[in-house]
Amino acid sequence: MLLEIGSMLSIDAGTKVFDKLKNHDKVEFIFHETGRSDDLFDDKQFGEFGEASILTVLVDETNKDEIFAEIFETADLHNSETGVVFTGKLVSEKNN
Repeated sequence: MLLEIGSMLSIDAGTKVFDKLKNHDKVEFIFHETGRSDDLFDDKQFGEFGEASILTVLVDETNKDEIFAEIFETADLHNSETGVVFTGKLVSEKNN
């Protein structure tokens, strides 16, 4: 079954994660959108708003811990407050 891992990261961290995972053999799908946030990040490029990356990563549920850890490490979330990452729900069965 596919599992969703979501994150909202600073634009720099999100782009770094996307670039690292877009060709990862354990990532089934990755979606990267950008937007603006007025409360999650200190870095504000647009007055009161900061640029944000919204990532949705679909992985086989057996790979969820490895990919979650890679997002966490690549975004440097253990050292800085550059976003949040979470494990979502099972999405669907994987078609082979």
